[in-house]
Amino acid sequence: MEQHRTSHPQRRQRPQTPISPVDVAPQGAIAETASVYRVPARPARAVPPVVLALRRLPKPRLTGLGGGLFAASTMFALGCLDWLLLDGSAVVYGMLFLPVSALTALWVREADLVTAPISVPIAFAVGIVPIAGGTGGFGGQTMAVVTALAVHAGWLYGGTLVAGLITCVRKVRMMSRRQRRRPGPPTRRA
Repeated sequence: MEQHRTSHPQRRQRPQTPISPVDVAPQGAIAETASVYRVPARPARAVPPVVLALRRLPKPRLTGLGGGLFAASTMFALGCLDWLLLDGSAVVYGMLFLPVSALTALWVREADLVTAPISVPIAFAVGIVPIAGGTGGFGGQTMAVVTALAVHAGWLYGGTLVAGLITCVRKVRMMSRRQRRRPGPPTRRA
């Protein structure tokens, strides 16, 4: 009658393999073992300084709402500073909008990637309020904001494009990582 094993088999420790046959063979004897060849390791690629600087940046993971709030509050603060220091320069505001768009797209969570290109134009509109320069109450201010959005649409489209490209690249990288982790299809045995 067969007895089934109830414990797991113990792993055997492998004996240390010699580096060369001379270590094993006695003096004057020829060893009949294979030689061990060492394969040189690949030289490490030099990392560009830009990549090193980007790796040192903080890597917060914002939710979709958090990314929108970050972008809107940052653009409003930059708009107020632009109005105070540079008398509302739209070019400076637009140039500051591009890195804020990139940071928003980089810092949003992978689950909320779609929200970055949506929240960035809203942040542009929020931040342009201080530099729009409308007079005459709510209606005049609203018309000034709409006019500023129409006149500076190039910056708006540029920042949205930056956020969209970054989120697309991040999404493709995320999908390829998932694909590599997923096991292949089972093979059929004949």
